Amino acid sequence: MTVSKTRHSRTGSLRQELKGTGCRLKCNSFHWKMKVCIGPRACGITVFSLQDSMAMTGGTAAALPMSNHTRERVTVAKLTLENFYSTLLTQHEEREMRQKKLEKVMDEEGLIDEEKVMRRSQHARKETEFLRLKRTRLGLDDFESLKVIGRGAFGEVRLVQKKDTGHIYAMKILRKADMLEKEQVAHIRAERDILVEADGAWVVKMFYSFQDKRNLYLIMEFLPGGDMMTLLMKKDTLSEEATQFYIAETVLAIDSIHQLGFIHRDIKPDNLLLDSRGHVKLSDFGLCTGLKKAHRTEFYRNLTHNPPSDFSFQNMNSKRKAETWKKNRRQLAYSTVGTPDYIAPEVFLQTGYNKLCDWWSLGVIMYEMLIGYPPFCSETPQETYRKVMNWKETLIFPPEVPISERAKDLILRFCNDAENRVGAVSVEEIKSHAFFEPVDWEHIRERPAAISIEIKSIDDTSNFDEFPESDILQPGVANVSEPDFKSKDWVFLNYTYKRFEGLTQRGTIPTYMKAGKA
Repeated sequence: MTVSKTRHSRTGSLRQELKGTGCRLKCNSFHWKMKVCIGPRACGITVFSLQDSMAMTGGTAAALPMSNHTRERVTVAKLTLENFYSTLLTQHEEREMRQKKLEKVMDEEGLIDEEKVMRRSQHARKETEFLRLKRTRLGLDDFESLKVIGRGAFGEVRLVQKKDTGHIYAMKILRKADMLEKEQVAHIRAERDILVEADGAWVVKMFYSFQDKRNLYLIMEFLPGGDMMTLLMKKDTLSEEATQFYIAETVLAIDSIHQLGFIHRDIKPDNLLLDSRGHVKLSDFGLCTGLKKAHRTEFYRNLTHNPPSDFSFQNMNSKRKAETWKKNRRQLAYSTVGTPDYIAPEVFLQTGYNKLCDWWSLGVIMYEMLIGYPPFCSETPQETYRKVMNWKETLIFPPEVPISERAKDLILRFCNDAENRVGAVSVEEIKSHAFFEPVDWEHIRERPAAISIEIKSIDDTSNFDEFPESDILQPGVANVSEPDFKSKDWVFLNYTYKRFEGLTQRGTIPTYMKAGKA
């Protein structure tokens, strides 16, 4: 990197110039005002590097004291610039990937040169349309709200229809004021980022994200099959064949995000969605880059400090345990505290954990599918926490609910010390377990689901609970004072996103939206 001083062409004032060697962004064209390469995947120079360089060359930027207001504005500028150039690079890489994918498909189809030219021309028009549509501002007025299909502690999910295309989506709405007050900014940022990066069959697809003054919006594919929690509440238990199918698909789903470098950390039935054919897709990625601050401190600290209950849950038989669990399960799903039933013990300890914590959670879900309730369920979160931490004594299989030795062995290998847990070597260690012997891993998503899903239309919500209407979309007074809210709004920078498929499928219904299609 070289630093030099040149005279501004119009004002005659001296200006600091930095040039990064080998910069992929061609500083002279993109950074003509400052000649600074700040793309995170370019030469690595940032606004703060500029300040340091000015100090070395006699500049005064680093020497002057900086107020909190100025520091915040510098941070906003830094994020804005880095996000801008990072987006440019990402868009370029995505265009290249789409072009390579097109060429591969044409080669596989054995098209002649004339057909290839025509297909490339069609693709080029789509790319041009995509660039044009990306410049249009997407907002709440572009969608018609049809029904509330989910509600949580910080917002809700609505079934919506895009007005210009007629496509059906699930719109996740999050209140900005609640995100700030409950320190959920990192949570929602993580979810948005992984949904942008993940583009496979095992993860719910996000098509758009945008914001207004009050809310954040995620526009995702609508999966009419509901979630695994609803399915488990309808059934007392699942057969071993059905359990084998759903656990195998979830293994592939979890492995797909592990390959992207993420840990889900919140694997539970609520976050296993079912598409129109009954196949599994992962959702809710808010904890993928780390547990939210409140969840890592106050919640876990309270678990260890609260007095114990009477432990009356331990004396219930299996049938009564299952009934009590189902009764309380839905309420726990909508609360801010949630349930610690599926969390691995090393996560509670906060002494360091890795992707293996997701396999522990899957073992708990497998137990619940076969037995009818999770192995550590209790009347209070504090009691559940104690059972999880003492899993070697509390992980018991009730004799009145018989399961095969293969199933029992896999559960015990999932719910084990991290260093001895199945999957510690590789996902192939899980796939090769005797419980999965009949599974065709390569074509499992192509076969019929273990439990068929009946879908009558693309907007069928029969597999979802009923919810009353709310005022989340209506103007109102935010929980955070107006000046304070505006000053913190910069934390939601670069939240907007538009997926290529979402903007180029105008006038057609994607296959995933059609009843009976995946």
